[in-house]
Order: sequence, then C-alpha cells, then structure tokens
Amino acid sequence: MKTKQFSPQQIASILKEYDQGKNVQEITREHGVSKATFYKWRQRYGGMSSDELKKLKALEEENRKLKHMYAELALDLQMAKEIIEKKL
Repeated sequence: MKTKQFSPQQIASILKEYDQGKNVQEITREHGVSKATFYKWRQRYGGMSSDELKKLKALEEENRKLKHMYAELALDLQMAKEIIEKKL
C-alpha cells in the first residue's frame, strides 16, 4: 500500500479541524489517515501554524542531510586512520 505525503498546510488544516470540534473518526475517514498517524501529528505538531510547521519540516530535512554528511566524513576519517596505521 502506497503511503500519502501530506504537505505542512494539509497537516495544519487537519489538526485545525480537530481543534474546531470535529470527531477523530470523521477526520481520519475523510482524509484517509490512520488514527495513529493523526495522534502522532497532534502530539508533534499540535498548536503550530502552517508556516511554523513548514519551517520545522525544512529544518528536519536539513538536519537529516547534515547527519548523513557527518556519517560519510566519519567513515572517510576512519578509513584514513586505518591506512596510516598500516603504513607505519
């Protein structure tokens, strides 16, 4: 089953519907989201506007890229140390 990707604006609007008093079952059925996903969004993004949510998503993506870059550099350093130790 293919997963859907929701934009920050869509997530914020779904959470806003809940804040306005709409039932969780109605929201999950209407938008095709599981209850677990909805509650995870509510825990993580509750009370944020769509602009704040967009900034948070961008920062999370940048953080993921930086972690990947760091892991690659750490592996390169480890390999360089092993090569130097073999030569000595």
